[in-house]
Amino acid sequence: MNFALTDDQEMLRDMFARFLDEHSSTAGVRAAMPSGFDSALWTGLGELGAFSIRVPEAAGGLGLGLFDAALLMEEAGRTLVSGPLAETLVTARLLAQFGGAEDLLARVSTGEAVATVALHDVAAQPVQWVAGGAVAEAIVAHNGDQVVLVNVPESARTAEDNLASTPIAEIALGAHPHIVLGSGSEALATFAAAVEEWKLLIAAGLAGIGREALKLASAYACERKQFDQFIGQFQGISHPLADRLCDVDGGKFLIWRAIRDIADGAATAGAAISLASWWNADACARTVAQALHTFGGYGLTTEYDIFLYNLRAKAWPLVLGDPQRLIEEAGRRLYSGETTALPDVGDMPIDFDLGEDARAIADEIATFFAKNVTPEMRDTFHYSWEGYNPELNRKLAAENLLFLGLPKDVGGRGLSAYAKTAAMDALEIEGYNNPAAGVSQMVSLIINRFGSDELKAEVLPQIMSGEVICSLGYSEPGSGSDVFAAQCKATPDGNGWRIDGTKMFTSGANLSTYVLMLCRTNTEVAKHKGLTMFIVPLKAEGVTIQPVYTFQDERTNITFYDGVKIPDSWRLGEVDGGVKTMSASLELEHGGGFAKYQRKMLAAAEELCREIVYRGKPLIEDSSAQVRLARTTANTWVSELITFRANWAATEKKPNLAYGPMAKMFSSEVFQSDARDLLDLTAPLSLSKRKGAAAEINIFYRHAQGATIYGGTSEVHRSMIAERGLGLPRTRS
Repeated sequence: MNFALTDDQEMLRDMFARFLDEHSSTAGVRAAMPSGFDSALWTGLGELGAFSIRVPEAAGGLGLGLFDAALLMEEAGRTLVSGPLAETLVTARLLAQFGGAEDLLARVSTGEAVATVALHDVAAQPVQWVAGGAVAEAIVAHNGDQVVLVNVPESARTAEDNLASTPIAEIALGAHPHIVLGSGSEALATFAAAVEEWKLLIAAGLAGIGREALKLASAYACERKQFDQFIGQFQGISHPLADRLCDVDGGKFLIWRAIRDIADGAATAGAAISLASWWNADACARTVAQALHTFGGYGLTTEYDIFLYNLRAKAWPLVLGDPQRLIEEAGRRLYSGETTALPDVGDMPIDFDLGEDARAIADEIATFFAKNVTPEMRDTFHYSWEGYNPELNRKLAAENLLFLGLPKDVGGRGLSAYAKTAAMDALEIEGYNNPAAGVSQMVSLIINRFGSDELKAEVLPQIMSGEVICSLGYSEPGSGSDVFAAQCKATPDGNGWRIDGTKMFTSGANLSTYVLMLCRTNTEVAKHKGLTMFIVPLKAEGVTIQPVYTFQDERTNITFYDGVKIPDSWRLGEVDGGVKTMSASLELEHGGGFAKYQRKMLAAAEELCREIVYRGKPLIEDSSAQVRLARTTANTWVSELITFRANWAATEKKPNLAYGPMAKMFSSEVFQSDARDLLDLTAPLSLSKRKGAAAEINIFYRHAQGATIYGGTSEVHRSMIAERGLGLPRTRS
């Protein structure tokens, strides 16, 4: 897996970034209005070779890949380049591919001339809005079974006022002289591939616009005060910006995935282009609106630059038409077999492959389940603690498949983040989820790092062999996400401790032998400094376990501790050092998400849509159903990609700008919204708990309601994203 640019790509991006910072500042963008074209900037870009990035070396270009061009476009979006850059990149490549216009190509490459592309068939749409049409002397277009070069006299390039002061123009393409560049299916495929490339380049530009708008809004929120507080401290400001950061980063990664899919020849490549294009148009529009909102009334004035981003975010993609058509196109490509020609993307350094170790562990898990799991066992599987099977737990431990992320020095499998992701996906394919293993491996790690010799000799072997499991005693009736507010007390008692208090949501306590307890040992210091960790046997005198049932077909518990006595040797770490002890669990954190559930939920919805008949046809043939399934596909892919980024950053020791919280928060939110939508889409069959896909959609809907709560609420994670990802101050409600 790799999310890093090559050294050459870093240099390329930095070169264009420095040039554009100087020559496409917002002052320069304003100066280029109302025409929206900066001829000096254009000449400078030509001198740097920008326009020939995608021109093959044989034709005098740089011969770089589509990913390199996308990097340029992201910088162009960040700086609101005044001119039809994406269109020129595509047109220069087309001129080189077809030949016959070498003089024009040379002048376009140097910035001396502007040439652009018309995106729709002239035979069906002879008059079109063309990006750069007001300044282009030539336009490459698709006309019936031909690809033509239309020469547009200056008198026909009529500029007019438009939304974002860009050099668009409505051109009567059939009214001007043209030459035929090519004809027939091969020529049309070349042109169609160019349009697909344009979609990705514009998407990259929009990702740049969105990121810069967030940067401007965050900077303003750090300096603007209201009610004696920086406005960035208010969750009403910071949390929506955190949401938009996930959307913008996710959009960029969808572009990367589309390019990777094309390079790999993946069947999903065409749909990936459509989804990346749709997503970025939508995400950027919502992001610039939220950024402008952060400025309040000042955002409406032309004194601040944010309005420029707001308008360009709409102007660039809309030259193609309504972006909603792109997700409709994605639906057809996913579910109706629609195909398209694809560009040659060249070298692509970004890679989402989990690796050979990941494939090996997935195969090992599949083999284990085929050999050891009976149909009767499968009938007991459940995503919650209710699916715990003691016999299977022991068998998994015996094959070292129980504690997959636990370091080898503790006795675990010690999988990398990538292999662990593959393992979790493989377990989900088997329908097996084991939260008991996740908690028990955390307890094992903490005992190994902080436990007494007695705990290591008596308790740790029981856990590692799979004979017993452990539950977690953090939450209390008065403290959920705020674990440092714990009030359950541990007071010295002879050579040991007395535990008194209540723990809430002690899931699995009815099945577990031990609970990892966070207790208050000092009330005279700051709340996070007066905590200590203990192992408490759940069969001890004074422990009462009371069931609490949820509407998700699972049981959790409230546990009461009344004078429970344990020896000091069952303490973990220093007295009042509970926070340090808890931090050991960070060794197991690699950025998690809900993509594995989203994938399975999507597959169940697709199955039902093939089964349900709507207006005499399978529901999956209905365009609105395809759109909703395509949206879930996009959300699932983004969840997966953001999680991959978190895993990669942790593995490669890269700066972690709340990547883990982004993965959890985003994936849980879209898991919930998509579960709600797919339940609607497949109704009324989805109301049934009938075994199979209907029951799966039903339980996923109920399961998803808790996804934004446990493991830290979305609100907590949004605050972390705002602070670490956007540089906003600590938030308050």
